[in-house]
Amino acid sequence: MLITKRSNISHTTHTLDIPITQAQYDLWQSGALIQDAMPHLTSDQREFLITGITPEEWDAYFKGDIEDDDDDEFAF
Repeated sequence: MLITKRSNISHTTHTLDIPITQAQYDLWQSGALIQDAMPHLTSDQREFLITGITPEEWDAYFKGDIEDDDDDEFAF
């Protein structure tokens, strides 16, 4: 299904072919959790449906913002 969304970060309009049915889309729009309505989608596909952000935009805007540091400890 071709889905057109406007990106929340760049405000650019993108269209992606997402492997969902109209019934799945309608279920999500009526309040179902996206992961329940469309469990087969990747996290990138779900992100696009929710925010309009493509994987390329995500990488361009947020690459390097989060450090992968195994030494982090949480204080409780």
